[in-house]
Amino acid sequence: MSEMLRIEMDGPVAHLILNRPEKRNALSAELVEQMYQGMLSLNTNDSVRVVVIRSADKPFCAGADLGYLTQLRSNTLEENEADSQRLRQLFDAIYRSPKYIISQVEGPALAGGCGLATLADCCVATPEATFGYTEVKIGFIPALVMVYLREKVSGAVMSDILLSGRVFGAAEAQSMQLVQHVVPADKVAEFVIHHANQICDSTSPQAVAKVKEMMRALSAMSRDQALDYAAKQNAVARASEDCRRGIDAFLNKEPLKWR
Repeated sequence: MSEMLRIEMDGPVAHLILNRPEKRNALSAELVEQMYQGMLSLNTNDSVRVVVIRSADKPFCAGADLGYLTQLRSNTLEENEADSQRLRQLFDAIYRSPKYIISQVEGPALAGGCGLATLADCCVATPEATFGYTEVKIGFIPALVMVYLREKVSGAVMSDILLSGRVFGAAEAQSMQLVQHVVPADKVAEFVIHHANQICDSTSPQAVAKVKEMMRALSAMSRDQALDYAAKQNAVARASEDCRRGIDAFLNKEPLKWR
């Protein structure tokens, strides 16, 4: 990886670190591709349980950078569609990851950067962090992030934040359930590591991956389809190695750490 993206390992916790402070960690074609390749590698690494997406400096991600936007103006429709598909691949690699994903947001997370932050299973923000789907302010649309956002918030909230393009703070983002925890800046890194380690110690990797897979699949099913699918997955889970280990430990009243 180049210096614009760093991957650091801390036991079973991987840190995917955006490192373009001079560009406010804005997304370029190169950064999108490197993040995508990084996520593919982490998603298939059995030793990784949690992925923390954060920035090396206070801005989390300011969306697409200006040079990137300038280039897109001269692209053909086909070129722009291919570029959009690459961003979709990155978002889907995060959304469909079998790992528990935490975003650590300590500054602005705007446009595509806001989508990146709120894709996580758990978004942890400082009180100073700001969020916004600001695309409409430059005549653009939040097309890809809208698809993922609809699973997080109500239609009324979507209309408000997508159509106004307004920027809002961490407390309001938490009230919308886009942010799960608001933590003081001097404690946020410690909080994220503690939470990541709790996930590693107290949850089955097999079960976490399966629950995430089911949550993604259920939204496209009717009620009866969902119940048929759930009954099948319930039966499969009962025969899994992790379930057997967990039940044995419970019945024998033995402590069980999944790390």
